[in-house]
Amino acid sequence: MAHQQTESAFLLERYFKSKSFSAVREAFPNKETPNTTTTHRPGWNDVGFHGSDQIPTPNIDALAYSGIILNQHYVQPICTPTRAALLTSRYPSNIGMQGIPIAGCEPRALPPGKLLPQYLKDLGYTTRIVGKWHLGFYKKEFTPTYRGFDSHLGYWNGLVNYYDHVYQDLIPVKMVKPFPAQGINITQSDIDWAGGDQLSGVDFHRNLLPALDLSGRYATDVFTEEAVNIIETHDLSSPLFLYLAHLACHSGNIGKLLEAPKDAVDKFGHIIEPNRKTFAAMMSKLDESVGKVVAALKSRGILQNTIIVFLSDNGAPTLNVGVWRNWGSNYPLRGVKVTQWEGGVRGVGVLWGAMLKNTSRVSSQLMHVTDWLPTLYTAAGGNLDDLQSAQLDGVDQWSALVDDTPSRREEVLLVLDERHNVSGLRIGHWKYVTGYRAGLDGYSGDIVLGTTDPPYNPEEVLQSDAGLALATVKLRASAADILRLRSQATVTCSSPVSSTPCNPEKGPCLFDLSVDPCEVNDLSAQHPNVVQKLTELLSKYSATLVPQLNEPYDPVRADPAKFNNIWSSWED
Repeated sequence: MAHQQTESAFLLERYFKSKSFSAVREAFPNKETPNTTTTHRPGWNDVGFHGSDQIPTPNIDALAYSGIILNQHYVQPICTPTRAALLTSRYPSNIGMQGIPIAGCEPRALPPGKLLPQYLKDLGYTTRIVGKWHLGFYKKEFTPTYRGFDSHLGYWNGLVNYYDHVYQDLIPVKMVKPFPAQGINITQSDIDWAGGDQLSGVDFHRNLLPALDLSGRYATDVFTEEAVNIIETHDLSSPLFLYLAHLACHSGNIGKLLEAPKDAVDKFGHIIEPNRKTFAAMMSKLDESVGKVVAALKSRGILQNTIIVFLSDNGAPTLNVGVWRNWGSNYPLRGVKVTQWEGGVRGVGVLWGAMLKNTSRVSSQLMHVTDWLPTLYTAAGGNLDDLQSAQLDGVDQWSALVDDTPSRREEVLLVLDERHNVSGLRIGHWKYVTGYRAGLDGYSGDIVLGTTDPPYNPEEVLQSDAGLALATVKLRASAADILRLRSQATVTCSSPVSSTPCNPEKGPCLFDLSVDPCEVNDLSAQHPNVVQKLTELLSKYSATLVPQLNEPYDPVRADPAKFNNIWSSWED
């Protein structure tokens, strides 16, 4: 959260797949305080403001309708690459962080270099992270408090169970001893998740120490309480950047994929499919968290000077992606997590701040997760000249967002994965894709939807914790405004009378997203000049690609059993 002259922070993190970031800047009245929240893998259709009636998200919706709905915000198709892009402002393929996420016993981490919290510390910020890290920990120098954060309560791996906070590392057969002498060349399709070894241990830390006293407590509640406590106790003589990266709604380990309190589950009697019902409860707890954090900002008297960014880190794994399905929905978009289709890379995004002009709008400004570092740095009062030597891929969008002017970005590299031979990029309304992910490239979001959903209730949004808090700072939207904005933010798709299906095995496909947001009609044959232009652009990006940095797994030395069943920095 950020003060008025503040920077954005991810308020909710992982799920949406949910990933959330929050930043708060209280002092320094000439700087805004960023608050960022990311959530884990909630799908496009798992929030009310995108048109879903099935899972009410009144607090998230209140932020959306009072702020800016970022309807053209892109992320990476999987978690580690998105987090790397967020904190470095680099395309993952430019730093070797594309592809498969970091495993628990893999001696790999985000390469050395200055990160977003370190830039904000230069501006006087206190920096906090709550929740997921997933950027490496095999040496302590790669953990959050050595990469620019003043404190961390959360987990280092990609997921944990919601109550016991255990992470189970599944070691694919191909990765088991003997290891290759030099690196590995593995793709998702090579992996037999069920046939390898397993390592299990608690992964809940306060900075470098295990937080065993929190065992048995629901992770979403723990992270919410920590974020609220940070806000309530922060020394207002310095600005605050709070990166809240929720576990919700990411799945847990095999056997405990989805977990939520019974009273939360019982609220969703209209959902018949049992897994979807539990997912809805997890989303409900995430939404509750947003309300409590916004209310805390209001109670502390700093909401009017705070910037809140709410983002998802990738699309929902409606289907099995490895073994970590979460029953989220990307409807009506094509594809799921790990794919280059809109359902994998077009993320849920909201920006709120009292200093923004022309809010209560749906933005079509093209944005990418790499844009947040320079955007928040500017919002916090930084001079972009300070970033010139950093070779960032992100673009400063602050003035465009504040003043509602065109995006400063004309193109975006969505995916470049040399091992899976998958890529995707956009120029304007054109989207270009190559490669495919077998079984994951279709339309699956509707399989978790029902026909008995309750009608959408704008009054529930207005009376939510976030809605009531935001109304003390900005004129609140009316019920009619809410329904209008919701309609504008809802993606609808129709199949052309005669359409050409994409066959990425035969060559690149081309879509006009302005009329075909669901990627139904391949126009590559009709527009060869556009295809040629985008092929050349992809070649330019490929020329700077750094090969994926995956390392052979080290299960013997990394085994948590050697550290009292705690995941630890095993090379220290």
